[in-house]
Amino acid sequence: MDKDLLFKPRLTEAEVEIPGVGTVRVRALNRQEAKALQKIESDDLRDLHMVAIGLVDPALSVSEVKRWAEASPAGEMEPVADRIAELSGMLAGSPKEAMKNFEANPDDEFRVLPGAEAVDDGGPAAGGDV
Repeated sequence: MDKDLLFKPRLTEAEVEIPGVGTVRVRALNRQEAKALQKIESDDLRDLHMVAIGLVDPALSVSEVKRWAEASPAGEMEPVADRIAELSGMLAGSPKEAMKNFEANPDDEFRVLPGAEAVDDGGPAAGGDV
C-alpha cells in the first residue's frame, strides 16, 4: 500500500440548492472537525459551526452563518447542514451509526429491503407470526 494515499485529501463535496437564493457547495468534515463539534454543548451553536466549517462556496464565518440563520426561514439551512452531516457519515442512517447500533445490540436484526421485483401477495409475512 502507498501510505501517501492516506494523506491525500478525500473530503467529498456536493452542491445544495437553496430555493430562491442559489446553490452552495459543501464538503464532508474531517475526523478532527467532527470530534471538535461534539464538544460544543449547544445544539444551535454546533449547527452554526458545522455549516461554517462545511461550506466551501461561499465560505462563511460562524457569525456570518448566524446572520444567514437570522435572515432566512427556519428550514432553509437544514438541507445544507443535513448534506454536510451525510457527507461526513454523521447521520443516524449512516453505516457507522448502524455498526454502533449492532455492537450495542447484537441481537437486533437488520431489515433487508426487497428488490424492485418483490410484490405483496396479500399473505402473511414469510417466517412471521400473524
